[in-house]
Amino acid sequence: SSKVRMNLTIEITKLEFFKDSLEVRISGPNSAESAHVRMGAFHTLTLELDRQFSIEKECWDRVFLDRIEEACNPEREAEVACVVMSGGLCHVCLVTGSVTVTKARIETNIPKKRTGSSSHSKSIAKFYDAVYRAILTHVPFDKVKVCLVGSPGFQKDDFFKFLLAESVRREDRVFIENKGKFVLCHASSGHKHAIEEFFLDPNIMSRVTETKLSKEIEVLNKFMRLLDTHPEKAYYGYFHVQKANEELAIDSLLISDELFRSPDILTRKKYVELVESVRERGGTVCVFSTMHVSGQQLQQVSGVAAILRYPLPDLDELEEIAAAHEAGIVEEESDDEEMSEEAKKERAEARMREEMADMGFDT
Repeated sequence: SSKVRMNLTIEITKLEFFKDSLEVRISGPNSAESAHVRMGAFHTLTLELDRQFSIEKECWDRVFLDRIEEACNPEREAEVACVVMSGGLCHVCLVTGSVTVTKARIETNIPKKRTGSSSHSKSIAKFYDAVYRAILTHVPFDKVKVCLVGSPGFQKDDFFKFLLAESVRREDRVFIENKGKFVLCHASSGHKHAIEEFFLDPNIMSRVTETKLSKEIEVLNKFMRLLDTHPEKAYYGYFHVQKANEELAIDSLLISDELFRSPDILTRKKYVELVESVRERGGTVCVFSTMHVSGQQLQQVSGVAAILRYPLPDLDELEEIAAAHEAGIVEEESDDEEMSEEAKKERAEARMREEMADMGFDT
């Protein structure tokens, strides 16, 4: 048997995304002539990092083009770098407004401390040196405003002392000039998901107040406060938000990226149209990633919400209409102007009989 490298053009009929391995598996019939695969034959391909491929679509929405641009160039948008470590495991990540990108994963076997043995201290030094070089290579300090370093216990403090001493010894000006950007935090582990803990700490958030990520979290917190204090200025759910958009009332639209990945094409289109409409009418749009804590919180309130410029008090009426739409029992009512005087009178009498019945009078 032998392997043959070829280029195939697949019309995608099935798609699966694997978060853990960052792979996309696609299936579909071959739609271009090939010497090795006949036309119409079904084929399955796996797309992964550092593998070249191209995607063709009849129509690209602006929302998706913006996200592709950001995902392909995370360094342009990244304002926060995160380093989480525990034992001999470390992740170096760049955090943008919509995604957390792992730039380096360091794993070293560190033996236990033993009397008369220096293998533990040598392994620790080797591990710290690998993390040092990873940060130097992957963190663009000219764009990053803060670098969060976290670990359980005092490992983060020991590493930061190592970094300061080594930067002076090696004369690495990048670390010497940007040492004020490092912030030491507590993390429960060295795994990537521990980064979420950083943004739950108000002391840490005060250090990243100028970043895009913190601004999005601030918008979400503002929405949650308004929901408690002034619910007439905080709407959530597609129907309510769409009605507010028709009234030109949306100041900030908060939307989860999960909605743009809906398997239903019509659902995706209606949310894309909502985003474009709000932008055209002068509103601000914040797209939250479900890979962040803020995106997960927004997902709990339907994934779409809005902060209004002015209150819309007809919320009860909107809720009744929305419930009727969901139940599929909305009936078109005739316009009063098109109704005859006799029909109007009959409808008024029917309403009066209903009200009297409700009050306990026999009609």
